[in-house]
Amino acid sequence: MKKLAILTLLLFAACYAATPASVAQTQQIPGANATKAKAELEAMLQAMGGQRWLALQNTFYHGRVSGFYQGKPTGEIEDYFEWITPSGQARIEYGKKHDDVEIFTGSDCFEATYLGKRKLPSDICDDFIRRRDHSINVALHVWMNDPNTLFIDDGQTLSERHLTDQVTLISANDESIVIQMDAQTHLPRSCTFQYRDPVYHDKDTDREEYDNYHLIEGFPTAFSITRFHNGDIVSQRYLYNAGYNVKLPPNGFDIDAIAAHIKK
Repeated sequence: MKKLAILTLLLFAACYAATPASVAQTQQIPGANATKAKAELEAMLQAMGGQRWLALQNTFYHGRVSGFYQGKPTGEIEDYFEWITPSGQARIEYGKKHDDVEIFTGSDCFEATYLGKRKLPSDICDDFIRRRDHSINVALHVWMNDPNTLFIDDGQTLSERHLTDQVTLISANDESIVIQMDAQTHLPRSCTFQYRDPVYHDKDTDREEYDNYHLIEGFPTAFSITRFHNGDIVSQRYLYNAGYNVKLPPNGFDIDAIAAHIKK
């Protein structure tokens, strides 16, 4: 009887001694995973230009955009000129005459044409704000510096025949951004996020894919951007050229001055 009691005590002591080590080991796994995810994001930032990229005042794109409906081309192709800032301001001019201008500042979305100024439809405004708030720009400027952001290394996967490192960022508001980076160059290959459809209340998925990088003023720039909604292509953008820290057009992001300047 005494031997049985001693054996029971020894087993209890062994289990008690093993418990802290097991807990520590399980706690190290998510910590190591988050560290790896952050390192991959840092490698992507350095590939994009590091501190020089973070310090940019604005970015300029000139290209053409093609429309799609249910994954099929609509035949609508238009030239565009776009200026964007790290704070999320954007100015987009369409057409060779630059007589259709969209301005996005904060939660305000306006359009100026020869008819004057008007608010953009809510679906266009909401789409822009969602993409802006779940962009690689915001992920690196805001989410990366938030101590409440969770970082998850999802391992390696393929994106358009490119081997990529995939990382998921989850904000304190339980929103997420999934970024795929080229395993060799570390440049972004895609950015994906989900949101609740305001009408049907199911989850929709938006995704951007980046390809055909060119070095512009020392910054690798994707000259091909394809946007998807629930797996269907909604637009393709191809750049003619790009620039960084360029002089803004007259009146910058002042929609009233821009509307007054456009000839009626």
